[in-house]
Amino acid sequence: MTTATPLKFWNPSFFYEHAADGTVLMRQVDELPAYLPTIADYLDKWANEQPQRTWIARRDDTGEWNKISYEEARNSAQSIGSALLKMGLGPNKPLLILSENSLEHALLGVACAYVGIPYAPISPAYSLLSKDSTKAKAIVTLLKPGAIFADNGETFAAALEVLCERDTKIINVSNPVENAETFSSLLQHSPDQALAARDTIHTDTVVKYLFTSGSTGSPKAVINTNLMVCSMQAMVRDCYRFLENTPPIVLDWLPWNHTAAGNKTFYLVLTNGGTYYIDDGRPVADKFEETLRNLREIACTFYFTVPIGFDLLIEVLDKDEALANTFYSKLDMLFYAGAGMAQHTWDRLLEIGEAITGKPILLATGLGSTETAPFALAWTERETTAGNVGVPSRGLTMKLVPQDGKLELRLKGPSITPGYYKEPAKTAEVFDEDGFYCMGDALRPANPNDFSRGFFFDGRLAENFKLSTGTWVTVGAVRAQLVDAMDGLLRDAVIVGENQAELGALLWLSDSAQQIDVQKLQTLLQTHLNNAAQVDGGSASSVRRAIVLTVEPSLDKGELTEKGSLNQRALRANNQNLIEQLYGSNKDIFKV
Repeated sequence: MTTATPLKFWNPSFFYEHAADGTVLMRQVDELPAYLPTIADYLDKWANEQPQRTWIARRDDTGEWNKISYEEARNSAQSIGSALLKMGLGPNKPLLILSENSLEHALLGVACAYVGIPYAPISPAYSLLSKDSTKAKAIVTLLKPGAIFADNGETFAAALEVLCERDTKIINVSNPVENAETFSSLLQHSPDQALAARDTIHTDTVVKYLFTSGSTGSPKAVINTNLMVCSMQAMVRDCYRFLENTPPIVLDWLPWNHTAAGNKTFYLVLTNGGTYYIDDGRPVADKFEETLRNLREIACTFYFTVPIGFDLLIEVLDKDEALANTFYSKLDMLFYAGAGMAQHTWDRLLEIGEAITGKPILLATGLGSTETAPFALAWTERETTAGNVGVPSRGLTMKLVPQDGKLELRLKGPSITPGYYKEPAKTAEVFDEDGFYCMGDALRPANPNDFSRGFFFDGRLAENFKLSTGTWVTVGAVRAQLVDAMDGLLRDAVIVGENQAELGALLWLSDSAQQIDVQKLQTLLQTHLNNAAQVDGGSASSVRRAIVLTVEPSLDKGELTEKGSLNQRALRANNQNLIEQLYGSNKDIFKV
């Protein structure tokens, strides 16, 4: 009797409903497989079944991996959970986390989930880079946390002085501020109180509040329940079947205050009994060596980063055969998100992987949001080009609604947030009359006659505008085309031209472009702008004039999200003088 080879990926089939107004409902025929109801159940499961397996690890000051097993994680969660409950934290007194990814951050997160205390990891930039901690103060006012965790008391001293109210407790790891609890002291508590609280949590218990990036407005506290997270991970397992066959091994630098790393990747490891290595590297020039050091040692089964991380990685993979052999040795798939991927990066990742392994490598992306937990649309077929964000996951119903010549994406299912904390009006705004969450994104089908072939992102509807001709401009697509066409000269661009006859752009030069002689740079910019205009064609897709920005976007003004992406609407509103100059003067203007 032969044994069937386990599937690595799903093979979905779909059911469709078509309305007279062009609206389409699309969902998978099969029901979502069963899953455990809470995060605590998964921690207990793996602590019981694989107590000595490493759950999470991070290099210490000597460069050695400091590892925490599943058994140690549960024991710590019980002690920390008891300590937090004794400090007065609970469903209405959450824990606020200011710090970056760390072992202590991870243990606090699972401890809160184990006893039913919501926690809120927020961007360190809100407290360290902001001039007056405006966004962090707004978050504290909204949540009224019972305690704030800041790993280094000295680093966060100024922020804590601004953020802490009279009864707010502080938890530090090092350089503790006056009257603060030390993290090590939390580990000394008896687990009794945590064990009692453990029995009270359920699917609707709030696990965390994640704050939206603010790319289309001020950040909102997205409620994340056990139901959201656990059903979302069931969708991930259904899509990526290899997770059930081999415990995942992940090396990740992406911050846990974002849903992609903090929900999808963090809980992908925990719910599947895998191992998470915290990467203290970053895809920037002075920190990428640390990522490479880690990748030379850790062979991942699932590797996720932003496109710039893959851009830097292929430069090394092309030259370092030993690194390439390790990198691809256990790899089940590569995943990117956060921006579009350059075609040459896409091609080389697949070419190198296939040359080393002798088999095809899956490189894919998807589409989701903080409100969708985030896993929602996914694609698992090999493509020759980047960009297909996929089809709806099992358990979700996707609604496509015609809007201004585009298809607006809406979703409904167990992984969708119940709403925004203490903001019923904003919650009501993002759900339609049928209870579908309105993503604010538009999709374009890869094949208009067969939606099962996936979709391409077709822009944020809130960012788009009309030219004076009445033609809609898809800002996201135009921006991506322009940045790509400028051949490395641009870091980013703001697309402008609302109620004008033609498109313009405000440009931020890349670091390499700023090193070029001014006259030569002007010639290059003009040449590339001319070439791009000839390729892109129509008035709604072709940028005809541009001006270089010299002032960096501001986090405090809402121009820059803490993820580093541009808020196009805010930047257009805050640069009206430059936009008027762009359309009213030839000074300093590049014009086609």
